[in-house]
Amino acid sequence: MQLSIADITAAFPKFRVAVVAVDDLAITGARPPALDALIAEREAECRQRWGQRELSQVPGIAAWREAYKGFGIKKTSYRSSVERLVKRVTAGERLPVVNSFVDLYNVVSLTHVFCCGADDRDKVAPPLAFRYAREGDSFRDMAAAPDADPEDPPKPGEVVYADARHVLCRRWNWRQDARTGIDPNTTRTVTTIQANGVGDLEAAVADFVALVAAHCGGHCRVAIADHATPVVTL
Repeated sequence: MQLSIADITAAFPKFRVAVVAVDDLAITGARPPALDALIAEREAECRQRWGQRELSQVPGIAAWREAYKGFGIKKTSYRSSVERLVKRVTAGERLPVVNSFVDLYNVVSLTHVFCCGADDRDKVAPPLAFRYAREGDSFRDMAAAPDADPEDPPKPGEVVYADARHVLCRRWNWRQDARTGIDPNTTRTVTTIQANGVGDLEAAVADFVALVAAHCGGHCRVAIADHATPVVTL
């Protein structure tokens, strides 16, 4: 499985992404008590660390706001996935309960202030790429209202994450496509942990790998793409 960031490295030289292939997963719909306790602890740490700051003062969030401006996103309605998580938790809410694997990568995102996302590997068509949107790109919004058209193609010049068939995530890491989501039947995933010039990506990867083993029983293979190595293969 190949992932490329070559299309965007000239404009965004600080972008680094860990792509993690996870196998042999055992995902539960409910959040296991041990994982829930760990998440609650990290939510408290997030509130203590960032709760008295404006979101714009959180380095990991500021980096993504700047990156979004770099491809023309200035509206406050479009924010990176990690900004939405930090905002939710510092407001006193808990991370959403989705399933054990999604909850797990969300807490890694919250802890390290990196954007994370994952797709069912049996539903994607490699190669994968962070690239600029192209004419004909297809995206189905997983959060579309029941009476709305889920097809919401990206705008020209927008950074997207895509496989060979369609866009997996719009606006870099804003919202994921509905067709490749993780559920309790998923046994193989491809996960991305995304950094943009701030933070320790390797520490976030190590955290994710350990939590996967502890709470979902999976095994991970990791590669990191950056400006010097824009194409990686797992």
